[in-house]
Amino acid sequence: MLAGQAMAEGTRAAQPVMLAAETTLNKAEDAVTDTWITSKVKSTFLADSNLSGIDIKVETNKGVVSLSGVVATSAERDLAIAKASEIKGVKAVAADALKTAD
Repeated sequence: MLAGQAMAEGTRAAQPVMLAAETTLNKAEDAVTDTWITSKVKSTFLADSNLSGIDIKVETNKGVVSLSGVVATSAERDLAIAKASEIKGVKAVAADALKTAD
């Protein structure tokens, strides 16, 4: 009887640990995903000759990409927003801080 009770108590104690581990893993996956998105957006900008990718700062938080910096024209700004939106995992693009020189 005591062994059965100890086993049941051990199982109950393990559940919160498993939930905590799962939460930590989910947070780690989010961070990796955001990092991957940022890298992918930045490399896409750098590979596009119509964008001054060096001048555009890219940050990602929970799938929302934030663009900042200064680009030459509003067409370049629109292209940056469109290119960022096409990346897998991007939920939205915030470009209020991406200004145009013209």
